[in-house]
Amino acid sequence: MRTVVCQAPGHLTLEQRADPSCGPGEALLRIRRVGVCGTDIHAYGGNQPYFTYPRVLGHELAGEIVAVGDGVDPARVGQQAYVIPYLHCGECRACRRGRTNCCRRMQVIGVHRDGGMCDTLAVPADHLVSDASLSLDQLALVECLAIGAHAVRRSELAEGELAVVVGAGPIGMGVAQLARERGARVVMVDTNAERLAFCHERLGILETLNPADQDVPAALAALGDGELADVVFDATGNPTAMCRGFDLVAHAGRYVLVSIVKADIAFHDPDFHGREMTLLASRNATSEDFDTVCRLMAAGHLEASAMITHRAELDALPDHLPAWCVPGSGVVKAMIELEFPEHAEAEAVHAPDHRQ
Repeated sequence: MRTVVCQAPGHLTLEQRADPSCGPGEALLRIRRVGVCGTDIHAYGGNQPYFTYPRVLGHELAGEIVAVGDGVDPARVGQQAYVIPYLHCGECRACRRGRTNCCRRMQVIGVHRDGGMCDTLAVPADHLVSDASLSLDQLALVECLAIGAHAVRRSELAEGELAVVVGAGPIGMGVAQLARERGARVVMVDTNAERLAFCHERLGILETLNPADQDVPAALAALGDGELADVVFDATGNPTAMCRGFDLVAHAGRYVLVSIVKADIAFHDPDFHGREMTLLASRNATSEDFDTVCRLMAAGHLEASAMITHRAELDALPDHLPAWCVPGSGVVKAMIELEFPEHAEAEAVHAPDHRQ
């Protein structure tokens, strides 16, 4: 089968590997869509802290179940499904508390073990969720949006609160939409004017701020009757922005770090204590968050497909990914498509082609 391997930072190769076998409790997923995540881009750039090389990237996965192993219902063959890529041990304290998203022995598909930038992947069947109500594109975006759902749930965001999302990438866009579903007043902050316009025009985020030409704390105080944000979510992946985010949090407010970086994050302790601020990390997602996203997406409450701005076939990925990683490329979300002969006719009538 075809497999794209990240051999080292900045180096992708297309290889032929043996087809995987299907063990007990597993299912074989024929990969049809792979969303390119910030994690993939950081891994390609050598900036992902949990990453070793060589590695097959790809954890935003959707496809068709083509075989099952012992102990798995044969009726699942032929069903389309998405992957919950966080493989937890089930035994550590976090798992026993239901916090499987931060398992002590976490193995994330596409990060700690080889992922889905290939034709076929063997996956534990209990991490494959069948869904006939959503398109392949939507299914491939469920994981991305579940990250936002988890961050918002962890924040305990309440209706009417002022929520600030810093970083208008796909994760930030998911956080903003999930925060809006909670009834919060949402403000998106980014230095990229095009991203802010996209959030306003395509996602319906009514209030946006650009630190390049606006005093963000002053603008938030004006919006909040002299107060800052009840909750700030950082989705920048930028250490400097993450440190500055503390300055946007109101007294008794919460700061949620959705991003992860290979850096130390510092804050001024007197301000932190004076505001009795709550600082939260948000990692991955649980099945509850995936269920929330699927329900809202099926009801038309989440705009996902509009985020897909670029597409490529698997064979072309080594040529396209370097360009997608360049600042100013215009990529919001890139999607890898894998087509097979039996699907060619069905896929002939397709959404507009955005391959670049």
